[in-house]
Amino acid sequence: MDILFIADPLERFRIYKDSTYAMMAEAARRGHTLYACEPQHLAWVNGKVEADVRRFEIVGDQTDLHRERWYVAQSASRALTSFDAILMRKDPPFDMEYVTSTWLLEMAERAGAKIFNRPQAIRDHSEKLAIGEFGQFVAPTLVTRNAARLRAFHEAHGDVILKPLDGMGGMGVFRVKADGMNLGSIIEMLSEDGARSLMAQKFIPEIKDGDKRILLIGGEPVPYALARIPQGNEVRGNLAAGGLGRAQPLTAHDMEIAKTLGPTLAARGLLLVGLDAIGDWLTEVNVTSPTCFREIMDQTGFDVAAMFIDALERAAA
Repeated sequence: MDILFIADPLERFRIYKDSTYAMMAEAARRGHTLYACEPQHLAWVNGKVEADVRRFEIVGDQTDLHRERWYVAQSASRALTSFDAILMRKDPPFDMEYVTSTWLLEMAERAGAKIFNRPQAIRDHSEKLAIGEFGQFVAPTLVTRNAARLRAFHEAHGDVILKPLDGMGGMGVFRVKADGMNLGSIIEMLSEDGARSLMAQKFIPEIKDGDKRILLIGGEPVPYALARIPQGNEVRGNLAAGGLGRAQPLTAHDMEIAKTLGPTLAARGLLLVGLDAIGDWLTEVNVTSPTCFREIMDQTGFDVAAMFIDALERAAA
């Protein structure tokens, strides 16, 4: 297959930890031909969507995940319908340029391109708000930009987490304990004085055991989660915020969440989903560029990338 990865620049990949690189390496091992571009390289031209892409090959010792030179590439321009599969792996922010990319990809999809995750499904699933569809697994949560409602939620629950709806990697996440210290300032900052909605959740003490990333591939759970454990006085477990990643088997409740959500999300065209859970509670449904392949692979030996490329080959057939 010819596979196009829409992602961040190849030059910025940290291959020792990058899930997209793990996908690429497994696809190359199977003989698939790899291409890459960034969202700004997409264009609608004379009624069709095309992209300035780079065909690339992975080079060097693939066991060396710290090598600087890991690919060679040559440029070309191609219609998106000429690829066998297209993977949208661009990291957030989920801004209007990201949305525009999904519109262009949806136009290519209507012309016959096979795109994973489906552009409409990405747009339809806010990574924070999507949990509302599965309320049986969700801790007490409020989404609003009304300061009075946020203050009342804090008064009711005493210890809460406040976060923006469009953040990633733990950016903008605050804990406010029962004393309410800085609550007003945090609400003003995150809501931009009432102009933007934010999420408040009851604090879940099990965060000490990690913010678990549960991967769904083709609707089926990877049997291991990555528990991202906060370090020191930090409340955030995100790896980008310094959390320590520890792979562990799914609990019975993790499996219940995964088995409940998996078929529904897969039917909507979400080939890869990263569920976040703290204790028994679902906190996010990540659909843009879920990660944690490498950490699970390195710690358990379970080949997440192989499971993903298996699913991609089936979906693109």
